[in-house]
Amino acid sequence: MLNNKKLIGILLSSIAIISLVGYTMTSSSTNVVTSSANDGTAWIGRIFTQPVSMVARFVNSVDSLLNTFEENQQLKTKIDKVDELQVRLADLEAENNKMKQELDLKQTLSNYATINATVIARNPNQWMESLTIDVGAADGIEPNMTVMAGNGLIGRIIEVNPTSSKVLLLTTDQSNEGKVAASIQAKKGSVNGIVSGYNRKSKHYIMTEVDPEAQVEVGDKVITSGLGGVTPSTLLIGEVADSKMDDYGLFQIVEIKPAGEMTDIRYVTVIQRENRSE
Repeated sequence: MLNNKKLIGILLSSIAIISLVGYTMTSSSTNVVTSSANDGTAWIGRIFTQPVSMVARFVNSVDSLLNTFEENQQLKTKIDKVDELQVRLADLEAENNKMKQELDLKQTLSNYATINATVIARNPNQWMESLTIDVGAADGIEPNMTVMAGNGLIGRIIEVNPTSSKVLLLTTDQSNEGKVAASIQAKKGSVNGIVSGYNRKSKHYIMTEVDPEAQVEVGDKVITSGLGGVTPSTLLIGEVADSKMDDYGLFQIVEIKPAGEMTDIRYVTVIQRENRSE
C-alpha cells in the first residue's frame, strides 16, 4: 500500500515537473519568436525610415536655399534702389548748386536785362564747341547776344529758332566768331586784348594782342571791354593764370582761368541788353 502511494506521488511529481519544464520552454520559445519578430520589424523600419529622413532633410535644405536666394534678391533690389536714390540725390544737389549760381549771377547783372535758360542739347562730338538752349525768338533772343553760366562769360548766340537757340562757346577752336574783346583789370590800369582761343590742356582761355609793357599779374580780373561792339562791357570772363611774350616779342599772351562753368553746363543766362531804365 505504502509503495503504491510512493509511486503515485513520484508519478504526480514527475508530471508536475514535466509540465513546468514544458511551460517554461514554451514561454521561452514565445519570447524568442516575439523578440525576433520585433527585431525584424525594427530593422525593416530602419531600412525605410533612413531614406525618408534623408529625403526630408534634402527637401528642407533646398527650401532653405530657395528662401535664402529670395532674401538675397530682395536685398539686392533694395540696395539697387538705395544706389539709385543716392545718384539722384547727388544729381539734384548739383542741379540746385547750378541754379543758385545763376540766381547769384542774375543779381550781379542787375544793370542788364537777362533771360534764364536751360541747356537741352550738347553734341558729345562737339562738346567744347556749342550747345542748344530752350529759349528762342519767341522769348526775345537774337543773334550775337552774350551767354553766361556760373559766374562768367561762356559764349554768344549764333543761331536763333522760334523756341530754341544755339550757343557758340568760347572754348571753340573752329570759328573766329568766338573771339571777344576783353580788358585786364591790372593795378596800374586796364589792359586790352582779345580772347581768341582756348588751351584744352590747361583749361584756360588764351588772350592775345596784350601790350608787352603792361604789368599783368596772376589773379587780375579779366572782363569784357565792349570794344568789339557786340558783347556788353564789364562782364566777368575770369582771372589771369599766366602770361608770357609771344614768339615774336610783340605782344603778351595771357592765359585766363575761366570764371564761368565750362563742362557741366545745365543753366545759362542770356544778356539781352543793358538796362537803361534808371
